Amino acid sequence: MAKRLRSIAGSRVVPPAGFEVAYAGPDGDEVRRTMGEAAEVPFERLSPVRSFPSYRGQRNYPGFYWSSSSRAHVGYESWLERDEAMAMDFDPTVVAFAAQPFWLFWPEGGRVRSHAPDFFARKADGTGVVVDCRPASRVKPRDAVGFEATARACADIGWGYRLVHEHEAVWLANVQWSAGYRHPRHLVEPVAAGLVEVFMEPIPLMKGAETVGDPIAVLPTLLHLLWLSSRSWR
Repeated sequence: MAKRLRSIAGSRVVPPAGFEVAYAGPDGDEVRRTMGEAAEVPFERLSPVRSFPSYRGQRNYPGFYWSSSSRAHVGYESWLERDEAMAMDFDPTVVAFAAQPFWLFWPEGGRVRSHAPDFFARKADGTGVVVDCRPASRVKPRDAVGFEATARACADIGWGYRLVHEHEAVWLANVQWSAGYRHPRHLVEPVAAGLVEVFMEPIPLMKGAETVGDPIAVLPTLLHLLWLSSRSWR
């Protein structure tokens, strides 16, 4: 089931002394913390601070990606964001991630600036990674300021930061194909156990599938197992 979407205002701004974040609490109301205080907040489990509007004639492509690592739908606002969601889902070091996790506020030139990153990912070692997605040709000066500030804020508390411009085409095509079998509904027993036993030794894919049963019934489970094992490719 998709997370409940409720935008938070992010506009009741008291000029911060440094970096601050605002995020949606369990009741959907805005919670504001300093960046240091927010270091342990499970942003990978929280609702987005912005909605994902869809309307006739829009140029971007919003939607929801079902994440096998988060076991939830994650929103995206462009195909690049969708591809990055897929890439994080494929990454064995990522245990969960969420979209539009918080508003970041900081003082600059007598003003309060703000930016809502595209994703927050929690890694297996407990650290966080904040991700923004924007094609290099579409990064405007205002965007660059927000990206640079977010990178500084993350560095202050030991989080990683990544600005994604694009993905390598051949790698992405393979991940997209493999992701079609990411859902655990494809994991059928005792078919999976039979496949694991057969492929303990090198054997052609189709021959191995036929050894276990009808390939039409067996292949989805085999491809799901490949998704699980191939996440180390990244």
